[in-house]
This record gives sequence, structure tokens and C-alpha cells, in this order.
Amino acid sequence: MKKSRRNPETVPLGSTSRRKPLRQDARRARIEQIPKKVIKRLSLYLRVLRNLEMNSVPRVSSQSLAESLGFTSAQVRKDLAYFGQFGVPGVGYSVSDLLHNLEHILGTDREVRVAIIGAGNLGSALMSYGGFARHGVRIVMAFDTDIHKIGTERGGVWIFSMDSLEERLQAAEIDIAILTVPADVAQDVADRVVAAGISGILNFVPVHLRVPPHVRVQYVDLAIEIETLSYYLR
Repeated sequence: MKKSRRNPETVPLGSTSRRKPLRQDARRARIEQIPKKVIKRLSLYLRVLRNLEMNSVPRVSSQSLAESLGFTSAQVRKDLAYFGQFGVPGVGYSVSDLLHNLEHILGTDREVRVAIIGAGNLGSALMSYGGFARHGVRIVMAFDTDIHKIGTERGGVWIFSMDSLEERLQAAEIDIAILTVPADVAQDVADRVVAAGISGILNFVPVHLRVPPHVRVQYVDLAIEIETLSYYLR
């Protein structure tokens, strides 16, 4: 299990504990105030910082960080200011300190436990991808209805029957469920996932899911992304 290398006291958001029920409503309200685009940019900053650390670069300026991603230095400073003061004017940021702080904010300084629902082509590809571990993400298990897949493994991940979905999700303390199921069963599967206590869903199915307010759904629609890119290539 990936453990935090530091416990930054300067970061107002995030927690290294896996399940912390106290003040969840207040914490969620504060998290919801941060624009989603900012959170996505934090992940990009984190990716750059990891590369810098691997190359033994000790410090980085907001300008350098911005240029590597096509942003402005003002955008970088504004994004980071949502979470505290990390750099020193005229000196820049400690790569190591900023890296650890962003991991803490994003919750990747602990193991994020994931289950894949639907072991078809896309689900199997995700199970076989080895890059998640570098980001603190572990694919713990997968589920399917195909009797020929149940009891087999892909990329070291075992596939279980949908009949045991709720029980296994709860026992394994899964944080996020990835849905790669047929569209006509997506809502039913989402209902079962929510009933099992999962509050984070990454949905690859081109269907809008109806979930309770406390459940966060991220949608990944490759067709829309391709169509959007195609528009700009006309």
C-alpha cells in the first residue's frame, strides 16, 4: 500500500485516512467550491512535478510550470492559491514539497481502491494497464456476467460474478467503481454500486446516471471527445 511520505499541515483540503466520517458535509461543501477545471489542472501539475523529481530538479517556477503545459503563470498561481501558500516569491516552488502537497490534496498519497464493472474490451484494457499504480490507484477486482470470464484474471485482476457485487465491494472497501457495461444496464449497475456504499463512479457508458447528491460521477465519452477534436480539424 502506498503511504504518505509527508503529512503537510499547510493543506486545508484532503485527508490521509481512508474513511473519515466526521465533518463530511462541511468538507464536501468546501470541495464543491473548487472549480472542476482547477482539480483537473492540479493533476497536470502533478504529472509535471513527478517528471521533474525523477530528473532531480529541486525547484520550479510558476512560469516554468505553466510553459510546460501551455498555461500562464498567473493561472498556476491562482489554481494553487485555492489550497494555500506553497511557493516563495522570486524563488519558486520546492518540487518535492509541492508534489507531496498536491498528492495530499488529490488523495493519491494513499491507495485508491478501484473496481471495474464490465470486463469487456475496454474493461479488460483498463485492467491490463500498469500505469495506475504510479498514481496511487489499484484495480482491486472486476465483475462481469459472462460465465467464461468469471473466475479468470486480466493483468493480475480477478473477475467475479455480478451476483456477488455488493458483498465484495463492501468487503474490499472499494473507493471508486469504473462502469464499462452496456448502456441498457448502466443505471441498474449504478444503483447497485451506490447501494454498496460507493460514492465515486467513473462512467464510460454514454448514459447520464441518476445518483444521490453525495455520489460523484465523472463521465468519459470518447465519441464526444473525438467529435469535438474533429470539429477543430475542419
